[in-house]
Formats: sequence, C-alpha cells, structure tokens
Amino acid sequence: MRLNLQYYQQKFDINRDLMLLLTIGGLYFLGIFLSNTFVNIYLWRQSGDYVTIAVYNLAVYLFQPAAFILAGKFAKKVDRVIVLRLGVIFLSLFFLTVLIIGDQASKYNFLLGSVLGIGYGFYWLAFNVLTFEITEPETRDIFNGFLGVLQSFGGMIGPLMAGIIIAKMTEGMGYTTIFAISFGLFILAVISSFFINRRQAEGSFHFRRILNERNHNRNWRRILSAHVTQGLREGIFVFVISIWVYLVTGSEFSLGVFNLVLSGLSFVFYFIATKFIKPYLRKKSILLGASILYFSIFIILFDISYPLLIVYAIFIGMAYPIINVPYNSMTYDVIGKAWRAKELRVEYIVVRELFVNIGRVTSILVFLLAVSLMPAEDIIPWLLVIFGTGHLFIYLFVKDIYLQSSNKQGMIIEDQITDEKNR
Repeated sequence: MRLNLQYYQQKFDINRDLMLLLTIGGLYFLGIFLSNTFVNIYLWRQSGDYVTIAVYNLAVYLFQPAAFILAGKFAKKVDRVIVLRLGVIFLSLFFLTVLIIGDQASKYNFLLGSVLGIGYGFYWLAFNVLTFEITEPETRDIFNGFLGVLQSFGGMIGPLMAGIIIAKMTEGMGYTTIFAISFGLFILAVISSFFINRRQAEGSFHFRRILNERNHNRNWRRILSAHVTQGLREGIFVFVISIWVYLVTGSEFSLGVFNLVLSGLSFVFYFIATKFIKPYLRKKSILLGASILYFSIFIILFDISYPLLIVYAIFIGMAYPIINVPYNSMTYDVIGKAWRAKELRVEYIVVRELFVNIGRVTSILVFLLAVSLMPAEDIIPWLLVIFGTGHLFIYLFVKDIYLQSSNKQGMIIEDQITDEKNR
C-alpha cells in the first residue's frame, strides 16, 4: 500500500508540475505577444530605419546564447526552478526598462535587446530542461501540442488587445499600458513558479564535451544542423514582416489583426497536429509544413498589400504547427537517447540553443551588411527568399535521423550511433 501511495503521489506531482509549467508558458506567451511584437514598431516609430531594429534583435540573439550557457552552469548548481524564476524576472525588468526609458528607447536599442536576450536565455534554458524532465516520450507530443495551443492563444489575444489599446489611447499612453500589463503577467509567472517541485541538479557543467558529442553521434549532429537553419529564417523574419504590415497599413490595430489571423489558424492546427501527427509521420509533416512556409513567401514578394499579408498569415499559421509539434518532439527524443542524456540534459539544451542562435545572428549580420550596401526595399525580398529556405533544410537534416522506437507502425529502427571507445 505504501508503494502504491508513493506511486500515485509521484504521478500527481508530475501532472501538477506539468500543468504549472503550461500555466507559466501561457503567461509567458501572453506577456510576450502582448508587447514584444510592438517593441519593434515602437522602435521603428522613433527611428524610422531597419538598422535600429536589426541591432536590437542582434543584441537579443547575442546575449541569449551567452545567458543560456550561464544559466546552464547555474542549473547544475542550484534548483532549475530558480533559474526559470530568474529568466522571468529579467523579462519583467525588460518591460520595466522600456517603461522608464519611454521615447528614448531607440537610442538604447542594444541595451534593451541585451536585457531581453538574458531573460530569454534563463527562461528557455529552465523551461526546456523542465519540459524534458516532466514529460515522457508518450506525453511529449501532447505537451508540445498544448503548449502550442497556449502560444497560439497568446498570439491571438495579445497583439489584438495591444492594437485596440494603442488605437483607443493616445500614442504614448497606449504603449505604456501594454508594457505595464506585460510586466504584471511576468510577475504572475514568477509567483506560479513557487508551486513547482524543486528540481536540484548535480555534477559539473560539461558544455564542451556535449558540443563535441556531434562528432560521435550523427543524430545529434543532424539535429544541431537543423537548428542552425531554423535560426537562419527566424533571424530576420521575426521583425521584417511585422514592419511591413505596419508600413502598409500605418496601424498597430492592423498588425494585431494580422497576428490574430496567424495565431488563430495556429490555434486550430496545433490541436489537429497533436491529434493526428504520430511519431511515424513526423518527417513527412516537417516536409509538408516547411514547404507551405517557404512557398507562402511568394504571396507577398512582388506585390505587398494588406489582403495579401492576411493570406500569408493564413498559410504560415497552418504551417508552423505542422512543423513544430513533430520537430520539437524529435529534438527531445534525440536528446533523450543521446550519450549520458539523463545527467547531461542541461548541456544538451544549452548546445542546441547555441546552434539556433548561430543561425539567427548570421542572418541578421548578413541583413545589416546588405542594407548598408543596397537600398533596403531592393535587397530585403532577396534576403527573404534566401533565408526563407531555412525550414526546408530542417527536413533535409532530420530525414536521416532514426531512433530506437517501440512504435508498431513502421518507424525505422537504428541503434544509437555511438562509439564508446572514442569517448
């Protein structure tokens, strides 16, 4: 009876922690989508140039991997829930700093980006490690699916609410209000983190060892290469499209509607992806989603109008869930079957994030070089075509990943590619 009680208590704790982690993720997404989409517009209204926006985003992606490495070291020394809490605190400080700086924000774009990058690094390191620990292979797709639903819900409600607030209020007061609301949401996330069970890590931080693991484990090398190409697309798309929407319409409310359409479709398709994308369909789903994502660029490439941007939002809203649910689950499964994954999972998460940001930083540096040599309106479409291929390359890398699986529906089995004698 005592063993049974311990078993059910453990299951209850896991389910409770899973729900709390989803709650924190939901608050995070709502806070970020409410305001962060409009930080780029806020900076654009003050500066009117792409370089200011690109430098702000460059700072985010430079400091994010550095914070990941530092957070990884902390996670091996202290409770990783504390690391999560530190990330949310830094995100709160970012919005507080924006509130304080106000109409001088464009002059401090690199500082703002660095604070946000540090917050992202601490938050996502802890969140990803906790996801790896709290979920199991059989619950991972469900968790990622529901997390995607929360992300889509935040993406629907946040920007639309922000657009309405900015439209109804005077310009300065509207932005101040949405930044203040985001600050409050992150405070709630900090409070929620106090209810997650403590999860202490042990051992030293072996960052270089796991970085070099890609020389021994072909699956690990392939998934890291996929994350670089993912970052290549994300680096410039994250701010160029939102600026285009604003330039075409001159309205924050229209940007909110754009995100409502995008996230609304994602909301529906995350449910569909969670239900129908089984492990043996993961690779085909990634190819399908990546193809939709890439070819949708051509909808807005030659003639930019708001109706065409809405059509573009519809297609990418469908594509992201089809890619992300299987891609995220495959990534965690590769890590889960990697060498000494249980004791070195923090290092695996840190290295993965480093490679995503290598791609992001590379695309933004190319962007900055390109717009310094040619007019932005001439070169940006070419950059979108080139870097938009990023998610297609994800498929090229993951198609050769094979994992041991008990799935009876035909997933190919291959032993983990390791050579213990070389370690």
